Amino acid sequence: MGVDNPVSAEEGVDATYAVKVGNRLRAIRKQKGLSLQDVEAASEQEFKASVLGAYERGERAISVPRLQRLAHFYSVPVDQLLPRDADGKQPVLDLDDGEVLPSSGADADGSVTIDLLRLSALRTPEAELLGRYLAMIQVQRGDFNGRMLTIRRDDLRTVACLLDTNPEGARARLNQLDLRLTP
Repeated sequence: MGVDNPVSAEEGVDATYAVKVGNRLRAIRKQKGLSLQDVEAASEQEFKASVLGAYERGERAISVPRLQRLAHFYSVPVDQLLPRDADGKQPVLDLDDGEVLPSSGADADGSVTIDLLRLSALRTPEAELLGRYLAMIQVQRGDFNGRMLTIRRDDLRTVACLLDTNPEGARARLNQLDLRLTP
């Protein structure tokens, strides 16, 4: 097991980037509803709370293999643990404090919240297709809480196409499958 090094300006490491990576790591961990101690226990001490905390504060640089293992532990693509470039899409996470931001452009009347845990338990072709589409939305948004996902009106139109119906029919089908969460 390799040892990650403290962030050092002498080695050419951009300390502000290390902080951004750390903020991203913290945001994903919080989305998963885990404390540092929870990660340490669930990873069987592979990720010590003190070391993970140092990564999250940008005090230590994380190696690529370790980043890959952490992504696997969180069940997210590796690239989602890295901060967006300045010209990248607007993130759904506030990288300064790790809080989830409200979805921009979401219409409360047109959006639908889907229970991802129930969806993962379904074993039908339409559930598999819907699961793949929602996973793509999660990656685009950087939203990996794994429990629920709110889809926007435009996303609902796509879901309706996948289910061979219209948006109202899609809502009804999601209700039949007991996948819709109501506020």
